[in-house]
Parts: sequence; structure tokens; C-alpha cells
Amino acid sequence: MRRRYLCCALVGVLATIGALTSASAARTAGTHAAQSKMSVMRPLGFKPVQHAKPARPRRTNNLSYRGGVGGIGVETTPKVYLVLWGSQWGTDPSGESAILENFFNHAGGSSWLNSVTQYCQRVATGTITCGSSGEHAGNPSAIYGGIFRDTGSAAPAHPTQSQLAGEAVRAAANFENTTSGSNATVQYVVATAHNNNASGFGTQYCAWHSSTSSTYGNIAYTNLPYITDAGASCGANFVNGGTSGAADGITIVEGHELAETITDQFPNGGWLDGSGEENADKCAWISSGQGASANVTMSGAPFPVQSLWSNAFNSNSGGCVLSYP
Repeated sequence: MRRRYLCCALVGVLATIGALTSASAARTAGTHAAQSKMSVMRPLGFKPVQHAKPARPRRTNNLSYRGGVGGIGVETTPKVYLVLWGSQWGTDPSGESAILENFFNHAGGSSWLNSVTQYCQRVATGTITCGSSGEHAGNPSAIYGGIFRDTGSAAPAHPTQSQLAGEAVRAAANFENTTSGSNATVQYVVATAHNNNASGFGTQYCAWHSSTSSTYGNIAYTNLPYITDAGASCGANFVNGGTSGAADGITIVEGHELAETITDQFPNGGWLDGSGEENADKCAWISSGQGASANVTMSGAPFPVQSLWSNAFNSNSGGCVLSYP
């Protein structure tokens, strides 16, 4: 399982990414043999409690392939499904569900997401440059698979990791992805409603991605809390000022998870650096200079997003980029 944004520990899975600087935290075993990765976005001055890495992530070492889980390391034909979990979605004060759907409908095929295509599977462990070898991660324009409004009953007030994993499995059944093959290149974004987030959100993390085993094969999923509940701790106004920037964190955080799940489908079998950071961890919360988060136009619509790590950038020394050929 993988890490996502904010501070440092979460139910047996950790990773930290700093707040205007970043850091990725450690992972621990997840619901399947892989590990949970949490994207942690810390407010300035926050001191991680445990398993923390330095405040500023290393950006000098490239990602390498970790061998895959059951032969799967990346999403070759990625498809992302949005799950609105719980009757609590009867209220959506920030319009997060619409923003997420709009983002997914535009992100696929974009030059921003295209950097994932340099990474691959079916190559030797330790590979840094795929070239024409292996099966490359994909960036299809039709990346969005649809929405599951599972709102007939209330979700747990503060869902646990196992409950989030269970909801991802229910989503797989809803979309009739009931074989390991049908789940080998898809991800489920389990979004919880306003004030209905898992414990630690906004103080320990902003979101995280993981995987769980099931009768439908391994399932890749993201725990996506109601991002605007955390305000600036999870990206509000990180790119845009005023009321227009209050929702910046929604696409910054989910874009982070989207790209990482594509390149590390079942953590930690995909692409990581020597410190265990994924392609978005290495570029999280950059506020100025090369790789700074920005509004990026995708199919005619602008979205605030962070940069992603490219092994191929700057004569193959690597770096954070907002677009890739």
C-alpha cells in the first residue's frame, strides 16, 4: 500500500511528505502482502512522531523497478473508479465529487500524466530506464471508469483501513471487476464525505493508497478524505489565492495518488527510489522553482497539480516535471 499526504503515522502504514517541503514516511504491511503508502503533507514546523524521513525529500536518486507483485508493477491500461462512500455524501459543501469527476475526465492523456509512461513492468528488478523493453504504464484519454455512489447507508464515522479496503472490494463487484485480470490495471478511489474522514487526516496524512487481497484478486485503492476539511494542511491555496484556491488540494492530493498508483500498482512492487519514495513523493509540495505545483491545462481545463518525478529529465539525472513528451 502507498503513502499519501500530511504528517507521519497511520494505522500500520506510514509515509511522510512535507508541507511546503516534503518527506515520505515508512511503510508497514498492508492488508495484502504489499505495504501501505501514505501521502503525508505536514504543516510547517510539524515534527513527525515516528518513522519520519528528513524534512526535504531527496531529489537526486532515480526510481528503480522493485520486481512487481504477482508480476504486476504498473498499470498498463489504467482505469480509475470514483467511490462516494456513505449517505454522508448527502452534503458536499465544497463540491469535491464534481471536481474529482472533472479532473478524472481531463487528466487521462494529458502531458502532465504522461511521465508515468516511461516506467514499465516485466523487466529486471533494479531497472532504471525501460526504453523499449517491458510493458509500459499507460496514459489513456479515457482513464475515468465511472462513479459508484454507495450512499444507501452511512459509512463508518471514521473508517479503518480494513473498512476502506472492504469498500474497495465492494466497488470492484459493483463495476463487475471480479477477476484478478480485471483488477490488474485499475484503481478505486474511496472518497469519504465532509467530516467523515479516517482518523489522522489533516494531522498525520492527506491521503494514501494501498492494496488488499480479495476473491477478485489484488485490489488497488486510495483512501481519499474530504480534502477541504483540512484546509491549508492539505493544499488549500497552495497554488491559487483567495476563494478560488480553497479547493487546490483536491486535485493536488488526488493527482499525487493517481500517478503513484499507476507506477506502483500494488505497493511496493513498482517504481521507488532508494529511500522508498514514489514518483509523486519526490516532488510533493514544491512551492517555487523547478517542479513547483501549478495550474496545468488538460484538454482545455486548468487544474492545480504537483509535478511528478521523471528519471529521463535533465539528461537522465532525473527531476520533477509538469509535462512529459
